[in-house]
Amino acid sequence: MASKTSAGRKKSIIALSILFGPAIFLVLFSLFSARSCEHKFKVPDDYGQLVDYTFTDARGKKFTSKDFKDNVVLINVLQPKCPDSCGISFWHVNQHIYQNVRKSKKKLGSVRIISFVTDGKGNAVQDVKQVSDMLKDRVEGYDPDIWYVASGDSKSIYDIEHNGQTLLQTGDDTFGGEGFQELMLLADKKNHLRMVLPGDSEGMVRRMKEHVALLQKVYDKEKKKKSQGK
Repeated sequence: MASKTSAGRKKSIIALSILFGPAIFLVLFSLFSARSCEHKFKVPDDYGQLVDYTFTDARGKKFTSKDFKDNVVLINVLQPKCPDSCGISFWHVNQHIYQNVRKSKKKLGSVRIISFVTDGKGNAVQDVKQVSDMLKDRVEGYDPDIWYVASGDSKSIYDIEHNGQTLLQTGDDTFGGEGFQELMLLADKKNHLRMVLPGDSEGMVRRMKEHVALLQKVYDKEKKKKSQGK
């Protein structure tokens, strides 16, 4: 099982490198170089508009992508039967991203997480209460207005093509045969894709956390210029 998971992770990383080319590696390099230089950082690449999406959360509230026009959004996928271990590493997303957002609202108050619930085969689940209850039980300070548990068509969001390849990778060595369920998407305030990374390891989740911070720096810089009238 471990070797199968490892093979799937390697396939995801290779697929992403083909899709987005050297930009992925430039971004990862910038994450580390940004630590040593406060004012110089790489502006995250813009991979274009994501599809407009809709979903219903665990409270029965309906949302569209337009409701998040002022938010940086991390999109991922969870499953009701194994929400803490299938597809993405729920524990690491919680510890490294959600808790960071929750405790740093002054800097990261615009960040939101949307977790679409699937049946493990990529199909939408209508009743997401089981996953929502799991987050309430296991996530310190869980706030459903920061971390949304969503019922909706997640596969259409991941239907992204670049460099002649697609994120909708399939095969026996991917979770549920649908590799998109292992990926995290980072969308900016215009619903443009700014980063894609596998979410099944601590290292990749940490890198996504730092990329969220990079994108926030862009908005902070724009806000500062605007306040100075530049």
